Amino acid sequence: MSAPPPLATGGMSPGGTTTVVRINGVKIDPVDKKILCSAMCKCDKQPNIGKDGKQLKQGCVSAHLKGLDNALDFRSNFKQELNYDMTQTPPSPITDSGVDTKGHDFLPGWIGKYWGSKPEHSPTYKAGIGLIRRPDVVVVKDASKPPTQDNIKQIVEMKFPPDTLKTEQRDAYIRIAGDEKKLAKLEPGDCDCQSEEPKGPNIPVEELGAAAAVAAWVAYILSRGKMPRPPLRPIPGLVPAF
Repeated sequence: MSAPPPLATGGMSPGGTTTVVRINGVKIDPVDKKILCSAMCKCDKQPNIGKDGKQLKQGCVSAHLKGLDNALDFRSNFKQELNYDMTQTPPSPITDSGVDTKGHDFLPGWIGKYWGSKPEHSPTYKAGIGLIRRPDVVVVKDASKPPTQDNIKQIVEMKFPPDTLKTEQRDAYIRIAGDEKKLAKLEPGDCDCQSEEPKGPNIPVEELGAAAAVAAWVAYILSRGKMPRPPLRPIPGLVPAF
């Protein structure tokens, strides 16, 4: 990959302030929503706690969905906080050199490789101007393929109030998705977070299909291993053999 050219800043209103925007009328696939809501409700009720005592709800969601991807050998349909190189057309996912379905573990190292030096010393990379964007969740169509634009089913911003989606984020995520109709927002109020904790399936997961298998892994990860571990078997179109 050649060194990307620098981009101009954008998405800021006069005076350097950001504008909060709303996303209306974009629905999330019911199965995808159920899985994402599982993590959102769990983290809304039992968030991670930082060293300063602050609730880290977003970090909690990130940890759970990344745990799901790891458990599925990086073949989950839900890619959490995956970085995209916005200097490419269309924006390109920044993935592991050996596993193109896995997000790159060390962004500064990637920047150093493709932008010539460490981020703080790079002549082309500048932080804070949108050269790299990181959506909350990228839902892919085919989990066996990299999260490029042609494989993006939807981008979902999972927001815990008072966190909001800003104009420059919205514009960037639409560029990544390729269509504004593929950008949606999910908040705790959109989920049935008052319902009981999900229970394990009563019949073997492999008989329920890929969606149910993923849901079972979500439940297992959210329970921190208290629920029965789903079978380590290939899921058609989703998970390779272990």
